[in-house]
Amino acid sequence: MIVCKFGGTSVASAEQIQKVANIVKSNPARKIVAVSAPGKRSSDDIKVTDLLIDLSNAALNNDDIEEKLQKVVNRYQAIADGLELDYTICDVIAEDLRERLQGDKSNEELFIDNLKASGEDNNAKLIAAYFNSIEMPARYVSPKEGLVVNDLPERTFALPEAYGNLAPLKDTKEIIVFPGFFGYTKAGILRTFDRGGSDITGSILAAAVEAELYENFTDVDCVFSANPKVVNDPVEIKEITYREMRELSYAGFSVFHDEALMPVYKIGVPVNIKNTNNPSAPGTRIVPYRPATGRPVTGISADSGFSTLYVSKYLMNREVGFGRKLLQILEDENISYEHTPSGLDDISVIMRSNQLTVENEARILARVKNELYADDVQMRHGFSMIVIVGEGMRNNTGLAARAATAISKTGANIEMINQGSSEVSLVFGVLQEFENRILQALYGEFFAHVQA
Repeated sequence: MIVCKFGGTSVASAEQIQKVANIVKSNPARKIVAVSAPGKRSSDDIKVTDLLIDLSNAALNNDDIEEKLQKVVNRYQAIADGLELDYTICDVIAEDLRERLQGDKSNEELFIDNLKASGEDNNAKLIAAYFNSIEMPARYVSPKEGLVVNDLPERTFALPEAYGNLAPLKDTKEIIVFPGFFGYTKAGILRTFDRGGSDITGSILAAAVEAELYENFTDVDCVFSANPKVVNDPVEIKEITYREMRELSYAGFSVFHDEALMPVYKIGVPVNIKNTNNPSAPGTRIVPYRPATGRPVTGISADSGFSTLYVSKYLMNREVGFGRKLLQILEDENISYEHTPSGLDDISVIMRSNQLTVENEARILARVKNELYADDVQMRHGFSMIVIVGEGMRNNTGLAARAATAISKTGANIEMINQGSSEVSLVFGVLQEFENRILQALYGEFFAHVQA
């Protein structure tokens, strides 16, 4: 059995959904299809998810919602018309939206989540209806039928029992069309996954049915060794390990959500990233292990929007529990951290800047100064993390020196260096303004003589 997921651009229009149907039909093993909400049809278009956010905000503000509601329905209507579907499917969608709009508004986050999730949910209903109309027996399955997630306030993740609940889907004779992006708590509350949530849903389904393969269809032929918007004609990656992909996804590779790897990683289901618009292209396979290629670096990625909490205190290394107390202050503010490079008398905690506000930043600085008696405490913003990834790095001497030399030639200062114990990645913290120059310099250092 193959589980396949189709992203927003793959299901944005009637023409795209026809391509999806042809892909699914071409291989009888493709029995479970996870789908996103309709994405952009062109660069200046609006995603259905964004239309739904606009609609939910209008409802919360008690504004007139009819025009915004109609914009959402019209997107589905255009798809249904192009697929020559009966109008009843759009009546079902409009009724579903009105029902959600009448829902409980006491928790604004959950109300918005409920509206946003209708994008995937209603698209799955429409796609299942289309499959049946062209004699591809299909059945829409709601996440209510088994995708159990945890309760607030933690970020959303599937509970262990979800996999057992969904396992019977492997015995299906029909094509299952399953909406991505959300699940339900045991109390029946809808919760959405983080960005790239449909990737997560597809991965959960693939793990639950112990699929032979998880195909993730998007709008690019493969994963590249660097961002093609920054580096000209980067090398294509044919095969990559889970660990390598996890590191690259973390630092800006938007092709595949890093959290989506966890379910398939646990049981070893390989992933194939493919292009809906060019399904014959082999794509990129993500596997547990791969043979050595002789090339130490598989990919280079970069992500901006980081801040650093710098703390200095003489004899910090002698103080038992200092690190725990520092991280407890961040936990109290519901802030996660990325890296903690340290010395004898100082430590830096690197975090995503979007978790910080003027208020919580002031509280953090005051608490570190007053409760931990720090000699110096500062919060600095505007950093990027540059990540070099490769399974072959551990057996390659001088790689860090090569990278540092390449970075120095750009005129940038390295603010932080961190290497994981697995030696699969090397991370450099730099000022955001140097990000693209450094990415280009590192690509030139490690890939300049590699044939695409």
